[in-house]
This record gives sequence, structure tokens and C-alpha cells, in this order.
Amino acid sequence: MASEQTTITVPGPNGERDMRISSPSRILWPELGLTKLDLARYTAEVGEAFIAANGGRPVALQRYSDNVEGEQFFSKNPPKGTPDFVRSVKVTFPSARSHPMLVLDEPAAAVWAVQMNTVVFHPWPSRAENNDNPDQLRIDLDPQPGTDFDDAVPAALGLKEVLAEAGLECFIKTSGNRGLHVYAPIKPLHEFLEVRHAVIAATRELERRMPKKVTTSWWKEERGEKVFLDFNQANRDRTIAGA
Repeated sequence: MASEQTTITVPGPNGERDMRISSPSRILWPELGLTKLDLARYTAEVGEAFIAANGGRPVALQRYSDNVEGEQFFSKNPPKGTPDFVRSVKVTFPSARSHPMLVLDEPAAAVWAVQMNTVVFHPWPSRAENNDNPDQLRIDLDPQPGTDFDDAVPAALGLKEVLAEAGLECFIKTSGNRGLHVYAPIKPLHEFLEVRHAVIAATRELERRMPKKVTTSWWKEERGEKVFLDFNQANRDRTIAGA
């Protein structure tokens, strides 16, 4: 018996591509009844903005075996059967080992990743052509037990002020859970460790200004009911969920 499948047409910079979607009626979000086909169509509809935010970078795929409440795993190497129009770039990891990672250049590539059961995309803070030098400074604001999204908002605004004083314009996005992500574009002139030092400096300055609201304490038992400023996401090979 033939497996269920359909095709959607995805526009892009190289013309339209017909992308196959297998198991299109599979439920990904049980509470909402949203399917794999719903996600594929949505990804195509927001494709241009999605690529602007996440494209041109090494990207890891967070894939689900069934639905978003079930098992998940990360793909960093290009999976078997990757289309010819989806490129990859070699990156070096903290272990000094190198291997290729996917790079998404057009909406059809993102739709293909959805076909591979990807729900969350994790782009590097550096571009594929210069992946040793980040062009984004990123900080993850993670509300701890006893705090929530409303506590992350003033922390993000405070961090925006700190970065502005250093000459950086930052942008704030939701994390997909209860927190916020703060991004600041930077010139790709510094290696990951140098950018990490800048992130640590910024978060500690915010902690000095808001000692009762935020913390940089690495050990969970020392954080209390505060928003954790996760500077560790500035390491090489550490990513946060893309837009």
C-alpha cells in the first residue's frame, strides 16, 4: 500500500520548487490538531522572513520522531538524501573536530527540513562563509522557578540599555518557551571566546544593576527566583532556537 504523501509548491530566489511532504496528516501539536502539512505550508508562507532570520548560517535541526510531546533529536550532519540545492559548510567544534553542517539559502530548503520532521531550527551566530567569527552577540534570558515571562521583559529592556551604552543596537525575540533572546549585530571580527567575554561582561553589568531580579549564577541552587542570564550560549557550537 502506498504511503500517504502530497506536494506543495514553494517559491524562492531560484524559482518555484515542488516539495514532497510524506505523512502530511500526521499530528504534530496534539492539543491544537496541527499537522505536518500545516507546518510545511506555514514555513513556505513565511519563507522569505524565515531565511532572512536563519539562512546563510550553519544550522542544526531539532527533529521529532512523532509529535512535539514525544522523542526528539538533533541533526548536525546533512541527512542522507539531502537535495542538491541544499548546501553544507564545514565547521570546527570545540573538540577541534570538523564536519559539515547544513546551510539554508531558500524557503524550499526549510520546507525540506520540515519534511524531515524538523520543528525547531538552531542557526549558528556566524555566517557560513566566516563561521569562526560570530556576527551576532546573543544572550538567553531564562526565567527560573518562581519567575515567568513577565519577569524576563524588564531584564531584556535593562540588557538593551547596557548594550546600547556599549554602542550596540539589540533586538529582542521570544524564546519559544517562557524566556527571551537578545540579539545584537556585531562585525564578524572576533572569535567565539572574545564574543563570550563580551557577553559575560554585559550580563554581569546587568546583574550589578538589577541584583534582585537577575542572576549569572551557573549553579541552579544559587539562582533563586530570578531570571538567569545564560552567557554560556555564547560558546562555539551552542545555539538557541531561531525565529
